[in-house]
Amino acid sequence: MATEITLPVDVAERHTTKPIARHLLTAARVLMGLLLFVPGLDGFLHFVPQPSTPMPEGAVAFGSALMNAGYMFPLIKGTELIAGTLLLVNRFVPLALALIAPVVVNIFAFHAFLAPSGVAVPVVLLALEVYLAWAYRDAYRPMLALRAAPGCA
Repeated sequence: MATEITLPVDVAERHTTKPIARHLLTAARVLMGLLLFVPGLDGFLHFVPQPSTPMPEGAVAFGSALMNAGYMFPLIKGTELIAGTLLLVNRFVPLALALIAPVVVNIFAFHAFLAPSGVAVPVVLLALEVYLAWAYRDAYRPMLALRAAPGCA
């Protein structure tokens, strides 16, 4: 007997009866996409001017360690760029949110503990991540199953 598979309802479709909620969701997705895409692209093209104020010693040491590792900084910036692009084009949004979550937490922790003067944008980024993850929560239900069976061909 075949089992019927139901896919999660598209988040925008769920909010069609509430236009404000639908527009808020779109605005949050686009804003988060921009907050990830621009710094991700800047990590490769270096078009944003560097801040003139010196960074705290711990922040400089952490940033230097990421740069000196050779692969870590490009990996982080590439992940930001890909996730930001996916959010901006509204494709694979739950996947983008899952991929970028550890980066967002680290951005927030970096500013909270090492460079607190710049914590405002990371707070907004973290709030957007939580809001969007909650909005797309139905997409994560299968991933959060206590016991999951592998799919059969």
